[in-house]
Amino acid sequence: MKVYNTLTKRKEELIPFKDKEIRMYVCGVTLYDELHLGHARAAVVFDVIRRYLEHRGYEVNYVTNFTDVDDKVINRAKSLGTSIFDLTERFIKEYFQQTELLGVKRANSYPRATQHIKEIIDLIKKLEAKNLAYVQDGDVFFRVRGFPSYGKLSGQDLKELSVGARVQVNERKEDPLDFALWKKAKEGEPFWDSPWGKGRPGWHIECSAMAMNLLGESIDIHGGGEDLIFPHHENEIAQSEAASGRRFAKYWIHNGLVKMKDQKMAKSTRNVFTLSQALQDYDGETVRLFLLSAHYRSPLDYHENSLKEAKSSLERVYNILKRLKEIKEEQSQKITDPNLKSVAEDLSSHLKKMETEFIQAMDNDFNTPSALSFIFEAVKKANLLLREGQSLDRNSQQVLLKTREKIKNLGDILGLFQKEEKKKLGREEKQLIEILVNIREKLREKKDWKLADEIREKLDELGIELEDKRTRTVWRVN
Repeated sequence: MKVYNTLTKRKEELIPFKDKEIRMYVCGVTLYDELHLGHARAAVVFDVIRRYLEHRGYEVNYVTNFTDVDDKVINRAKSLGTSIFDLTERFIKEYFQQTELLGVKRANSYPRATQHIKEIIDLIKKLEAKNLAYVQDGDVFFRVRGFPSYGKLSGQDLKELSVGARVQVNERKEDPLDFALWKKAKEGEPFWDSPWGKGRPGWHIECSAMAMNLLGESIDIHGGGEDLIFPHHENEIAQSEAASGRRFAKYWIHNGLVKMKDQKMAKSTRNVFTLSQALQDYDGETVRLFLLSAHYRSPLDYHENSLKEAKSSLERVYNILKRLKEIKEEQSQKITDPNLKSVAEDLSSHLKKMETEFIQAMDNDFNTPSALSFIFEAVKKANLLLREGQSLDRNSQQVLLKTREKIKNLGDILGLFQKEEKKKLGREEKQLIEILVNIREKLREKKDWKLADEIREKLDELGIELEDKRTRTVWRVN
């Protein structure tokens, strides 16, 4: 199994520090605005990587953080007349609601910067003791030139680095390249007590402190969007390895950016298509399929037909799954159509190598487009077999049933194709549900809430959802 390591600029065999254990930290979102498709891509990409590692037998401890205090969060909270805590809680709630719709499994931990102030301060003190951090009027900075291998992740040369958009100018720094570990509190800003006075952590230090606290000083995989390579991840390496004297992360994995109108999708430029906009017109699985349609390291172009195309592809898969579910093995029939036999043999041949090719694609740096192509090819061949003859022989039936099983099993690794068709209710079943709904309404009129809730819960367990409207209760099949 090989992964592309941004640090070494090549694919490498995945060999964790501990056999069959993977400690993975992925930089999460800064909580000051809505999620857009770029954030969604990172969430889905690393969810698939985590799922696939687990499929291959690894025990994955997956941590992704929330940045809940920084300049953007503080400024947005001020503009809305609220606290950073209320603002970030709102966006955390939205994050979980929306990523759940995308089929993203919960991480093992979601640390927040404000909950790890002690660990952040302790890490800064270690750097200060090694003369790699210095204090200037309440601010604490990291001495970049004190870490000789700075630039090894991004390929930056210290001699050629100039002050630009990604390097913040500050007259109090000894060197323009130095970056803030701790920021002195300004009037009206949230703050925490520290050995250097009241203040708050810099952006970069929080991830090092949280990753090292939750996963150890050396972790297997560190991930995030490619826009984090410099300066964020470069700075993480410097401060982490300077403090511990050990390798911080063995493999650095970065997903490509989502682009719209040939530019990076970013809130700062307002060149965004929010996840909530996407989910208004398309279900989460459609969005997920779109986000996996290009290799994770490649840029992903969003245009007005992107989700429409993904929806069409998804419907083709679900249509064949539905048709295959309706197939029942019958008595063996003699094949009279040689073309039918040929098509069945072609599908059978594809199925025999399908899982192997799927695994090979995913083992080759998580190549989801290639892995998906084997599933779509099975769908195409199964549709062709179903078109060739109304009456299928027993062998063709078995091949088609096996096709459904393969699609479901391999799709599960990607978090796709797992929805079951809605159950079709007969007339008597509908009448029974109506009776129970009417009984529940009478119980509610009598204020017998306990029994009324029990009926709702039992119906919910059977896949029947109730919605209490102003004048009546309606029900639907989930």
